[in-house]
Amino acid sequence: MKVLITGAGGQLGRALLASAPAHITLQSVSHQQLDIADAAAVDSMLQDFLPAVIINAAAFTRVDDAEAKPEAAARANATGPAVLAAACRSRGVRLTHVSTDYVFDGEQSRPYAPDAPPNPLNVYGKTKLEGELAVTRALSAHSTVVRTSWVYAANGRNFFTTMLNLMRSRSRLTVVCDQIGAPTSAAGLARVLWALSLRELSGTYNWCDSGVASWYDFAVAIAEDAVALGVLASMPEVLPIASVDYPTAACRPPYTLLDKRDTERLLGVTAPHWRSALREALREVVSTGGLP
Repeated sequence: MKVLITGAGGQLGRALLASAPAHITLQSVSHQQLDIADAAAVDSMLQDFLPAVIINAAAFTRVDDAEAKPEAAARANATGPAVLAAACRSRGVRLTHVSTDYVFDGEQSRPYAPDAPPNPLNVYGKTKLEGELAVTRALSAHSTVVRTSWVYAANGRNFFTTMLNLMRSRSRLTVVCDQIGAPTSAAGLARVLWALSLRELSGTYNWCDSGVASWYDFAVAIAEDAVALGVLASMPEVLPIASVDYPTAACRPPYTLLDKRDTERLLGVTAPHWRSALREALREVVSTGGLP
């Protein structure tokens, strides 16, 4: 089977490459190699490679930057998926598209099911929702949308690597404690994307690591486990603060825990607890000799 991975230069794209099944004939392209919003370039790529499946990991994920650059966010998150979906429809290609918990407003007090009504609060969430809708409208039974949350890896720009770098240079940090969700390892998410794609499962699915956390909880766990594994020399002081005390350009939902039980039942797997996945990421930092 031929599979094309877009956004291969990002943390999720790299995880997809690292976990690709042995029988796959793989083509991967970064944003620099393929702008997914360029219809002619996309069509040329599909004509040359003739994939059976595309896994779209390309996205504008810098939530605050999206407020200042709405056109760039829309091009990557909305126009790009629409172009991919149209090209896939014309050539009979399946599309797996990655979306986000930020399509929700966080006002619900229980985990969000795949069919929960979306109501994004910021440009990032709005453009990601537009991308979802474009994919499902164009491809219907030939597309898979996977929503996830708080994705991180041992490399790249994400909360995990940002915290580790800050903790190496500061003895004290403040982190918001009133935004609730679930951290998700890019490595684990990649395995689920492969499983859903190769089984040709259509529809909208949720995936995140098990458990629940605030950003503060996540930061404290990073510090504790990094000290235990020798990534940090000493434990920094991590203090909880409210979102109102840490103003950001983008309004963030207070609660976006995803209900992934249907995905677990369908695939016959149980997501690891986020803290277990965190330790694996830290072990990768150790094995590779530290953060870039």
